[in-house]
Amino acid sequence: MTNHWIDIQHADVVMIIGSNAAENHPISFKWVQRARDKGGKLISVDPRFTRTSSLADLYAPIRPGTDIVFINGIINYALQNDLIQKEYVVKYTNAAYLIDPGFAFNDGIFSGYNPAERKYDKKTWKYQLDADGIPLKDESLQNPQCVYQLLKKHMSRYTPEKVSAATGCPVDTFKKVAELYTSTHKPDRVATILYAMGATQHTIGVQNIRSYVILQLLMGNIGLAGGGINALRGESNVQGSTDHAILWHILPGYLDAPKVFGPKKDTDLKTWIANNTPTTKDPMSVNWWQNKPKYMISLLKAWFGDNATKENDFGFDWLPKASKPHSHVHIYEELYAGSKIEGAILMGTNPVVGGPNSMKEARSLEKLNWLVCADLWETETSIFWKRPGANPKTIKTEVFLLPMASSVEKEGSVSNSGRWAQWRYKAQNPPGEAITDLDFIDRLFRAVRKLYEDDVKAGKKVANPDPILKAYWNFTPEGHHEPDPHMVAKEINGFEWKKNGEHGDQIENFTKLTDDGKTVCGNWLYSGSYNEDGNNMARRSKKDKTRMGMYHGWAWAWPMNRRIIYNRASVNMKGEPWNPKKPVIWWDGDEWKGDVPDGPAPAGEKLPFIMLPEGVGRLFAPTLNDGPFPEHYEAVESVTRNIFNSQQYNPAVSLYPGTQGEFGTSARFPYIGTSYRVTEHWQAGAMTRNLPWLDELVPDMFCEISPSLAAKKGIKNGDKVIISSQRGSIETYALVTERVQPLKVNGQMVEMVGMVWHFGYGGHASGSSCNFLTPQCGDPNTFIPEFKVFLVDIRKA
Repeated sequence: MTNHWIDIQHADVVMIIGSNAAENHPISFKWVQRARDKGGKLISVDPRFTRTSSLADLYAPIRPGTDIVFINGIINYALQNDLIQKEYVVKYTNAAYLIDPGFAFNDGIFSGYNPAERKYDKKTWKYQLDADGIPLKDESLQNPQCVYQLLKKHMSRYTPEKVSAATGCPVDTFKKVAELYTSTHKPDRVATILYAMGATQHTIGVQNIRSYVILQLLMGNIGLAGGGINALRGESNVQGSTDHAILWHILPGYLDAPKVFGPKKDTDLKTWIANNTPTTKDPMSVNWWQNKPKYMISLLKAWFGDNATKENDFGFDWLPKASKPHSHVHIYEELYAGSKIEGAILMGTNPVVGGPNSMKEARSLEKLNWLVCADLWETETSIFWKRPGANPKTIKTEVFLLPMASSVEKEGSVSNSGRWAQWRYKAQNPPGEAITDLDFIDRLFRAVRKLYEDDVKAGKKVANPDPILKAYWNFTPEGHHEPDPHMVAKEINGFEWKKNGEHGDQIENFTKLTDDGKTVCGNWLYSGSYNEDGNNMARRSKKDKTRMGMYHGWAWAWPMNRRIIYNRASVNMKGEPWNPKKPVIWWDGDEWKGDVPDGPAPAGEKLPFIMLPEGVGRLFAPTLNDGPFPEHYEAVESVTRNIFNSQQYNPAVSLYPGTQGEFGTSARFPYIGTSYRVTEHWQAGAMTRNLPWLDELVPDMFCEISPSLAAKKGIKNGDKVIISSQRGSIETYALVTERVQPLKVNGQMVEMVGMVWHFGYGGHASGSSCNFLTPQCGDPNTFIPEFKVFLVDIRKA
């Protein structure tokens, strides 16, 4: 989130797209209702009439996978009618920047495309520079090579009529949404966009979010109270897990994980710094990522202590270097093909329910020699060898199920969607032999290191011992047998390093980190969370000096306890709020007031988007793998042709070698399948399907279909049905409901089959898993699978 939950109350318009927030974030949804109580309007954009839609002032139905069409249509409406916050756009975005004359876009393809590799060479996706290396600009926005004119031309094809033809949303409904949303281009009005997995789980998922970025920048809504782009996380600590590098391609604090594939290879610390640290010659740009060397070296110092020295690149060579992508699907495809991976540890994850084409993923696990599942209950993954159709006698994998503590049975921090890190105390001890995740990792590391030490002492040749034997690992207080989460939190915050492992003072915040090995920091973003003032995440002050719901004394928000990021964009170059009635920060002539500002420089001296080398927001994004502007492409499996260009699906889509023949066509599978959640169950279901009182509420998996599809197929409410895709079939119950309606797409009526995805063959309540049906294909930037659009057929069982 750029903003935070409480801040939503300040929005004049709230658009919820790719999310059913009323059902899936019900407590947080109160802030949407608070905004409505103050006169704000709610727009719900969804293929299904959800509980969120039932509370909306405007409901816009769209076909799954057409978010870009819908948002690009609003952008076009704004550009054609000059409904933009022009001063903001000119000064705070790259609208005025001139693009290389070689850049082109033709029939769905940007310049530099290599069809054999499904990749782009981005050398023409760049700015024209002056003699000093600073981007050339035309603040009149008239130059045909300026971003504004290129954007206007790109979006001009997304007319209300074509938006309606592709999405199925009626023209008059779309126009009402566009009119209401673009009313927030005025400085005293603001809109926010809330999204979740319905927006990201597509082969154009990143570009979906890019379209939101462009719209919000044109409206001047980034950095303002009640504005921003706000991702609604599916669990209470998903934000914290990504901050601390749960994803394969990042290190803690979103530092780049070293890789040795592609045009730039991180062979040593020097090349890593050169490859991953952006530069700028614009004196107005803060370019905060120029500090990456400080953050990386402080991180290496946290991992290797005295063993990390300037002479050995602070231990950089001991880090693994990715030789290829290692996303979820990459790993399971490698397993299925018979890779060298011998074992796996799966903690708090259940891919046999949650992964795409999940029966194939279950078959992949048969290639392992051993599998550890660490969880609260037995999961479908831990009993993959018991799945329907499997023969345990033929499966070699030895499975270990380790009982773990739940969130209320352990102490530590949890970072919510709004970036607030809040300290939680243990309510009770875990049952039986269950232990905490921290205790498990600590025991595992110590045991592995003991094996290495014993082999080295015995004179045995040991593969790659340095990362294990030279690690700095000190999280257990003297005289205790369990690691202390406070010691972990203090290392994450950072401290001054003294020789022989002696700790100096806690670092005040990340502005004090250095690149000379004298500071330790486990995650630069969280530096300031546990400093000499104490555990700031445990603070619980209800005082709000800003009167804007920021509550700076409650917990701690990254970065620097800042509640709204890019908040310097909430004021003009003089430091005056665009909307004085809802100020975020303001310059009083001597200092900034309000929220913690995005940098201390006086008003007018620096540009607001400090994490980008340009210092401005990007309408044109030259770094993405599938284009600098969002363009609509159909899902890999689609019921219709692409009416905006002749590229049926994303030209840069991530397809995997082992998936040929796994995709269906509309001739055999004529209906759109999609998946979603219900309030009563949680994620892959292990936590809720083992609780009888929740099983009573939703005892089995079900699908939702329209009355018209039910009539066509002879299906009645409550009937058992069989849903099939190219990957397989499932049996479930049909819920015939008016919440799902056919949409008119390209002149034909298109039906949808919606499914809840929480179920599997294990647990107290069992049922078919929706992800038996979903395909393994991914977004070219993130590799996130396309869970939200796939082709199915349905018949009565």
